[in-house]
Amino acid sequence: MTDGPVGVAARLKAAREQSGLSQGQVAKLMGVHRPTISEIEAGRRRVQLDELSMFAKIYRVSVSWLTGEAGDDDAHDARIQLAARELGKLKHEDLDRVLKLLKSLRSDDEKGRKR
Repeated sequence: MTDGPVGVAARLKAAREQSGLSQGQVAKLMGVHRPTISEIEAGRRRVQLDELSMFAKIYRVSVSWLTGEAGDDDAHDARIQLAARELGKLKHEDLDRVLKLLKSLRSDDEKGRKR
């Protein structure tokens, strides 16, 4: 079962933002006007199947994730993919800092479990 128009709209907006694209950029890629993207993300305009496929391709997520049909594992995988794309945009030294932070968080989590 899908999340309905509002759930799809929220996922589309989240995927766009996490992809680092503006509404204008997405509109240009899709060959529509920017207000169309705004209306879709606000849940005031239904998304056609062909548009949904285009969004999925642009945002590099599955249609099932956008519609809420994906299970928790698929949603988790989509978030990891989005995070990986963002990490790929970092400078080498900034990526090293993020990796050290992740290692620290894992270490803190493991210490918390041992208590």
